[in-house]
Amino acid sequence: MGCTYTYPWGHSVQRAFWNKGWSVNGVEPPDLLNDPEYRRRVQFTGDKQHNCTLRLRDVTEKDQSKYYFRFITDQTGREYQGESGVDLSVTDLQVEVPETVTEGDKVTLTCKTSCSLTDSPTFTWYKNGQDTYSKTDQILLQSVSRWNKDRYHCAVWSPMYLKSPEVTLNVRYPPKSVSVSIRPSGETVEDSSVTLTCSSDANPPVQNYTWFKEGETSPVGSGHSYSALQSGSYYCVAQNEYGAQEAAAVSVGVKGIKQRKRRGNPTDEVNLQQNSDPNTKDDTYTALHPMSRSSDDVYHTLATVHSSPSDDPYTALDPQSRSPEYDTLAVSQSSSTEDCLVAL
Repeated sequence: MGCTYTYPWGHSVQRAFWNKGWSVNGVEPPDLLNDPEYRRRVQFTGDKQHNCTLRLRDVTEKDQSKYYFRFITDQTGREYQGESGVDLSVTDLQVEVPETVTEGDKVTLTCKTSCSLTDSPTFTWYKNGQDTYSKTDQILLQSVSRWNKDRYHCAVWSPMYLKSPEVTLNVRYPPKSVSVSIRPSGETVEDSSVTLTCSSDANPPVQNYTWFKEGETSPVGSGHSYSALQSGSYYCVAQNEYGAQEAAAVSVGVKGIKQRKRRGNPTDEVNLQQNSDPNTKDDTYTALHPMSRSSDDVYHTLATVHSSPSDDPYTALDPQSRSPEYDTLAVSQSSSTEDCLVAL
């Protein structure tokens, strides 16, 4: 708002400012520079001489009002204010869109203004800054999608050029592209966990993540991530107020550690045979040696077995299926104890 002022000769201006009213009971209305509604939007570009220009940015309809310039001189009681003030009239031109826009909807955009238009105003629509060549106050968008993030604004000549702010459609849609990521990948050792994370594209953002294990009807967990301790296939379901979508299942492998008995490991048996104490009675392998076995050794029965065919445990073997090593045992039953041991 351009402005100039004059004051009596011999006075010196101490303070110059704009406000929105007159003093009431000696109380001055606040300087716009100190008013919370204006302090970040207003700039006094005048001086303490003759220029009183004021700049106001980001103007809205609420700024429509009467504004006054006031200055105070160095003379006691010499304060001056423009009597008529300046009337600021603000016209409003905006693109009106539905409050809620859901994917698949037909959407009508309307160019609305609060100012008085001529009988046949000329409208122009812009999409991403480019003229759409539509000359009416409305445009129709067929079946909007989540990818519809275009910017729209309108303008009108009636008789002056007015331009609206840009708007971007806020298209709501249920979760899309739901997937599960796994960390760490590959087989995992027992007693450690695998972290599964569910991701999706949704507007508004996903409100609930639910985790399931294939083959089970009840959920196994909830939340953006889930720690799996057992092998199996897991999947998540993402949901917001517009719907839900299920992710493809991912397989989790948890590798168990089996405890093996020492006597059951062939390698351990060889070590036992090589490192055992000859005087140890319960050593299975040293009992085979005639010089080291004791009388109570289980293999001593081989030396005292009778030659009777009915008592021979080896003749009970099927001749057709036994291996040649057992032939040696069979023909040695009538030999002495030392012969039997040599045969072994």
